[in-house]
Amino acid sequence: MKQEIQLYNTISRKKELFKPLNAPNVGMYVCGPTVYSDVHLGNCRTFLSFDLIFRYLKYSGYKVRYVRNITDAGHLEGDRDEGDDKFAKRAKLEQLEPMEIVQKYTLGFHDVMRMFNALPPSIEPTATGHIIEQIEMIKTIINNGYAYEVNGTIYFDVEKYSKQYNYTILTNRNLEDMLANTRELGGQDDKRGRLDFALWIKAKPETLMQWVSPWGMGFPGWHIECSAMSAKYLGQEFDIHGGGMDLAATHHTNEIAQSEACSHQQPAKYWMHTNMLTVNGTRMSKSLGNGFLPGELFTGNHPLLRKGYSPMTVKFFMLQAHYRSTLDFSNDALEASEKGFRRLMNAVSLLPKLVASEQGNIEVDPIRTRCINAMNDDFNSPVVIAELFEATRIINTVYDGTAKISEAELEKLKTLMNDFIFTVFGLKDEDTSNTELNEVLDMVISLRKDAKENKDYATSDQIRIGLQNIGIQLKDGKEGTTWSKN
Repeated sequence: MKQEIQLYNTISRKKELFKPLNAPNVGMYVCGPTVYSDVHLGNCRTFLSFDLIFRYLKYSGYKVRYVRNITDAGHLEGDRDEGDDKFAKRAKLEQLEPMEIVQKYTLGFHDVMRMFNALPPSIEPTATGHIIEQIEMIKTIINNGYAYEVNGTIYFDVEKYSKQYNYTILTNRNLEDMLANTRELGGQDDKRGRLDFALWIKAKPETLMQWVSPWGMGFPGWHIECSAMSAKYLGQEFDIHGGGMDLAATHHTNEIAQSEACSHQQPAKYWMHTNMLTVNGTRMSKSLGNGFLPGELFTGNHPLLRKGYSPMTVKFFMLQAHYRSTLDFSNDALEASEKGFRRLMNAVSLLPKLVASEQGNIEVDPIRTRCINAMNDDFNSPVVIAELFEATRIINTVYDGTAKISEAELEKLKTLMNDFIFTVFGLKDEDTSNTELNEVLDMVISLRKDAKENKDYATSDQIRIGLQNIGIQLKDGKEGTTWSKN
């Protein structure tokens, strides 16, 4: 069943045929959240995009080891190894231990992922749990001549590395331009080169999180953690490395450099990056006041939102855009997605009620083929959704009696909807858990049926209009009456 999947490789800047190093085993590493605050919606899009990729690779017959790390140490405020540690700063602000901050926001992240019905990764390592591996990797880089120590801090020598390797292979930026656009080193800066970055940072006496190392008490730099953990769990070379496009220029660029300086080979065969979120055409940003936390989006508790939107509505909205394209949030777009998602779920609820005919004029295989082809084309979920709406149209016409479907094709249709809506996309019908509402509506529909049979059309219409006024649409068909939310 293994598919010939074409995926876009950031390094080659083109679609490539996916050829795992050790098929059917696939190693995938995705940079996880930095857990010093609530996960924002941009992070969620990245993790849901790779959840889709994880699900489809598994669906296609691959055995996937999906590693997604938790950053809980060594993340400074500045990109140039300067400023306060974000965990320590938050811990002081909330008057907690740093690991209490880590635990609090890690649990919050997991809660959000569960609400989005994302599969957990195969392994979820933490930076603080792999200090030894990071130290050993740094020692190897030093021994290979690509790092140096200054007063207990270890820096990576970018210019020396660049003489043998392509430091900007991921972004295709010009190294000379990068050097020219980097500010002059101040008198207090211990780095030899402007682009050098810290692998290990000497701790100040008041530093809350610090560890013993060959160079004294300190803590790891942000970039080394992913290089060390990906190598530990996936090997020095693995299949896919992913994350948000904002990580490419610095974090992922430095990851490649560290790994090559250590093992003399690139860590990942394919690099994949998700695009950014915008709000009403403007980049999502906390400073602009247009950034959403998932909880704010679910409750509607944000000045830019007209109302709250369910987790599955938001997930469906994200799936309607390709993972490499910009996704723009607006109330109109979310409301349209809400209606589209309900339409899809209403069609799924009709499937058990469809009656097959001895003969039919509907063929499901072409739809499935187009869905498979779309997913094989760099995981093109928007095209799959369009095909699922075509399947929805077929379901409605069969239910209305305007089209006929054979038993064999009906089974294919059920399998198609289950495979792509639930298995590949990871959506779920949020109304199915509301058993009380289902029972009440079944009773109301039964009362309306009795009224119609008794030719009490005034009561029948009153029930239909009353439900419509509260957002419940009734639909009469040959097999009975169904309901859906508007």
